[in-house]
Parts: sequence; C-alpha cells; structure tokens
Amino acid sequence: MAKAVTKEEKYRQMIETPVEKLIPRLAVPTIISMLVTSIYNMADTFFVSQIGTSASGAVGVMFSAMAMIQAIGFTLGMGSGNYISRSLGSRDEETAAKSAATAFFTGGIIGILIAVFGTLFSRQLVFLLGATDTIAPFAQNYARYILAAAPFMITSFVMNNILRAQGNAVFSMVGITAGGILNMFLDPVLIFGFHMGISGAAVATMVSQMVSFSILLFQCNMQKGCIAIRISRFTPTLKIYGEILHAGLPSFCRQGLASVATVALNFAAGPYGDAAIAAMSIVSRFMMFVNSSLIGFGQGFQPVCGFNFGAKRYDRVLEAFWFCVKVAVVMLTSFGIAAFMLSRPIITMFRREDEEVIRIGTLALRLQLATMPFQAWVIMVNMLTQSIGYGFRASLVAMGRQGVFLIPALWIFPKVFGLLGLQICQPVADMFTFVLATGIVMGVLKELGQMRDEEALSDRRGLS
Repeated sequence: MAKAVTKEEKYRQMIETPVEKLIPRLAVPTIISMLVTSIYNMADTFFVSQIGTSASGAVGVMFSAMAMIQAIGFTLGMGSGNYISRSLGSRDEETAAKSAATAFFTGGIIGILIAVFGTLFSRQLVFLLGATDTIAPFAQNYARYILAAAPFMITSFVMNNILRAQGNAVFSMVGITAGGILNMFLDPVLIFGFHMGISGAAVATMVSQMVSFSILLFQCNMQKGCIAIRISRFTPTLKIYGEILHAGLPSFCRQGLASVATVALNFAAGPYGDAAIAAMSIVSRFMMFVNSSLIGFGQGFQPVCGFNFGAKRYDRVLEAFWFCVKVAVVMLTSFGIAAFMLSRPIITMFRREDEEVIRIGTLALRLQLATMPFQAWVIMVNMLTQSIGYGFRASLVAMGRQGVFLIPALWIFPKVFGLLGLQICQPVADMFTFVLATGIVMGVLKELGQMRDEEALSDRRGLS
C-alpha cells in the first residue's frame, strides 16, 4: 500500500515535480486499473461467447446500457474530479470536499432510479438497444443483474476519479483492480461451474462492482490525505452542479454518445445477422482494451494539468501536454501495429466456431487499428481541454468520434456499401474527429501560451 502524504506535500509535488517523472508516476496505477477493467470486460465477452453467437450478441446489446451507466459515472466523476484538482490547486479545500460529496450522493440516487425503472421495463429496454428475437432472452437475463449493480457502478466511477484528482492514483487502482480480478475468476465459475449461463457473467460483474465500491469508499474515508465523503457536505446547489457538469459534459458526450452509437451499430448490423452483431461487439471490446492504456496515461496527465492550471503554472500545463502527446502517439502506434498483424487470431480466440464472425470481425478490427495514431492525438486533446475547464470545446471533440461523425456514418454507409460500409464507419469517424480536434486545440494552445507569457511578465514585475 502506498504511503499517504499530507495535502501540503501533495500540492508541492503536483506543481514542482518534473512532468516527465510526475505523469508516469500517476499514470501507471491508472493504466493498470484501465487494463484490468478492459480485460474483465473482454473476459465477459470471451466466456459468454463460448455459450453461442446469440449470447455473445446479447453482451454487445447490453454494452450500450453499461456505457450509459458509465457515462453518468464518468460525468459526475470527471466533472467533480477536475473541479477538485483546480480547487486544490488554488488551495480551496472546502469547495473540493463539497464537490466530492455532491457527485457521490447524486450518482447513488441516479443509480437507484436506473436499477428500479430498468428492471421494470427490461424487455422493452433490450429491444430498444437493438436486440433481435433470438438475442433478447439472453440480453434480459444479463440485464437483470447489470441494472441492479448500477448504483455501485456509478458511485465507484465517481470515487475512482475523486481519488485520482487528488493525486492518489494508487488508492484508486486498488479498488478497481480488486473488483476486476474477482470478476475474471467468477466468470467461468458461475457460467460453467454453477451452470448459470449468461446470468453467471452478469452476477460476476455485479459482485465485482460491489467489492470495488466497498474498497474505494474505505480508501476515500479512511486514508490520510484523502477528501472524505460526508453526507453533511452534500451541496446540491446550482453552482456546484454547474461546475461539475461544465467539466463533466465532455465525458458524458463521449460515453453517452458511445452508448447511442452502440445502439445504432446494433441496428445497422442487424440485417447481416447475429454474427455481425457479435463480431462488431468483439471488435468494440478489443478496441476498448487497446485504448485503455492511453486513457489511463491521459488520466495521469489530468490531475497534473488541473492542479497547475489552478495554480497558474501554465508553462507546466503546456509542457505536460506535449510530453503526453509524444508518448501517446508512440504507444498507440506500437499497439496498433502488433494487433493489426494478429487481428484474425484475436477474433478467433473469442468465437472459434463461427467463421462468419471471424471474417466480419477481422476486417473491421484491422480498419480501426489503422487509425491508432490519430486516435492518440484526439484523446490527448480531449483530456487537455476537459482538465482546464474548457467544457464546450472538450465536448465538441468528445462528440465527434462517437456521435457527430459516427452515427450519421452508420446510417449512410451500410446502405451504400453494405457490410463493408458497416466496417468502415468507425475509421471514417476517427479521421473526421482528428481534423476537428486539431482545429480546436490550436486555439486552446494559443490561449495557454498567452496566459503563460502574461503570468511570467507579472512575476518579473513582482520581483522588480
């Protein structure tokens, strides 16, 4: 367990440690957390795929519901986390504590509502998400437990981001990885050992989320130097919600539209059968795994960015951004090349018995991997703009890849190019988003440069 440090020591660390040392130190625990989360998401897909193609498609259908639940957790977590980082950077600990409590209890309330209403209307829900008649029974069985876990899932995402925002990434990692590892062990035991089928995978996810929730809550409230979550600090005011939503909206756009895009993908794939839905679901899960390491690295950058922006160290914000861009491009390009060469074995590993799933999935995966370097740039631009509170511009970037460009592509390209059109939608959306992100970040970098120069001039005047 990492040794806790005082809040003053944490402050000095965040604004003085060289960024090339500080960011990897914060990023490694987060990368581990993201990889474990992605692996256990893939574990669900892998083990359920052994049941059959329709069962595999059911996981893809419910993935859109899980993405929406995660979107709410990320919105509240990233929004409050960025607000916390900036508040601690300006030494306003009271505001940081109120933001943490408000995000946590709001997430819990929303999660309970999702669990109740989602369960009552589960059959309507799975068809709304794009299930076919053969997939629907599996999707309903899976949904029952996933929806019950919604309150724990949302609040865990909130606490995860609250801990990272304070620079306590190791504490965050412990909670996330413990639940993820437990899920991977429970999947085969419940699915095959207890003959629970697809319900076993959902129960495994539910139990793992409860375990993560318990560990993260302990970390937040019992570890020295962490902001404790207290009901007395729950402050549901327009100002607090405004700050949280302003910073968290990009996450909602990114994750929420990912959910909508998954539904659109399921409907677009439907005419080509359960094999197409299953194949695209497998590709989506694997791409989440590839991107997770970069997102984890970027989340190590975010508290550094937020702290230093709050402390008016704009020089360090710029330095940190360009350092992360270089690492991100090299990282995703390397992953992309390796996975491109192994695309067919990767898809085969999930659904060995269905040649149609393998054929469709292999090409779709290769096309998406080809855009890896461009995705690296887009993700880092989104992280920068979100961390410094440029919510609108961050939202535009976030909406591009999974919404503004992907959803229209899913509506147009399959009609024009058939199955190939379905497979090229995401790569096309990625390239358009790259152009959008580049245009937006040029203006942001110019503004940061001006703020850096003005702050340096002010310091020189203060010394003279």
